[in-house]
Amino acid sequence: MDATTTRMPLTIRLCQPRGFCAGVDRAIQIVVLALKKYGAPVYVRHEIVHNRYVVEGLQNLGAVFIEELSEIPPEHRASPVVFSAHGVPKSVPQDARERDLFYLDATCPLVSKVHKQAMRHQRLGRHVLLIGHAGHPEVIGTMGQLAEGAATLIETEADVAEFEPADPSALGFVTQTTLSVEDTAGLLKALQERFPEMQAPAAESICYATTNRQEAVKETAPGADLFLIVGAPNSSNSRRLVEVAERAGAKMSLLVQRASEIPWDEIANISTLGLSAGASAPEIIVDEIINAFRARFDVTVELAVTATETEDFPVMRVLRDVELTAADMAFVNGMA
Repeated sequence: MDATTTRMPLTIRLCQPRGFCAGVDRAIQIVVLALKKYGAPVYVRHEIVHNRYVVEGLQNLGAVFIEELSEIPPEHRASPVVFSAHGVPKSVPQDARERDLFYLDATCPLVSKVHKQAMRHQRLGRHVLLIGHAGHPEVIGTMGQLAEGAATLIETEADVAEFEPADPSALGFVTQTTLSVEDTAGLLKALQERFPEMQAPAAESICYATTNRQEAVKETAPGADLFLIVGAPNSSNSRRLVEVAERAGAKMSLLVQRASEIPWDEIANISTLGLSAGASAPEIIVDEIINAFRARFDVTVELAVTATETEDFPVMRVLRDVELTAADMAFVNGMA
């Protein structure tokens, strides 16, 4: 850009809260602490969280990402293996024990809560309805807590219409933690109309971080020429934020992983930008995107605060004797 060119003014409405939640922060901490205590390699089953930047950063520290425990070489059987924040079926820790592996379970405590709620429904003789997205690791993990045939996945209202339970009076539901609050409300309404005796879980399944990020986007989306959500294509909570922004009034909403993915030629005339990040997106990428806009526009950042999050999920006891340096903490917090 020519030094004499006048840059167009741009207001960035920056959502707060955004980015890492307590469950993601805990999961990343577990991998970093395990690397410091036990040394490399530390194996991680599935992406610890759905973010390529985070995964690559942990790989650089010595983490090795695998999809199945069978990928761990026999000579590394003593190395720790970490289960991702999304949770795993019961069969996975059982497999680890049979292979004599040392595992650390980084399942988000709020996902674990959904597991317990689903198991409680089953224990009380109810068929479990899981509202979620087929193939998502969290859904696979939750279904895997229950006996074969004990749960049915509900993705759409068509699924509600087609479902024929053996006993309509013995049903209970839980939900994936990262769903759109509005979409879930519609499915629940349809289920409750068909099965009025269906029992709810003991507590809300959709996690606080998902709800808070969606509410922040709803507040800032009206009138935005463009709304950017920082997140990965396989991140359910990030994709839901894109949908929420569009429904709430943003003219256009896009999911991007890095500033390099922004379609600059298509957005030259915007004057208001909404910006948020999914729960597994590090703050350093938010900063990267703001700086990319500063290079092209005369930027004013308006912080839109809709909630304050104070949740903190401690790591397991075996890792609590390890101290993290300032550099470690910067990485864990998404700042490096």
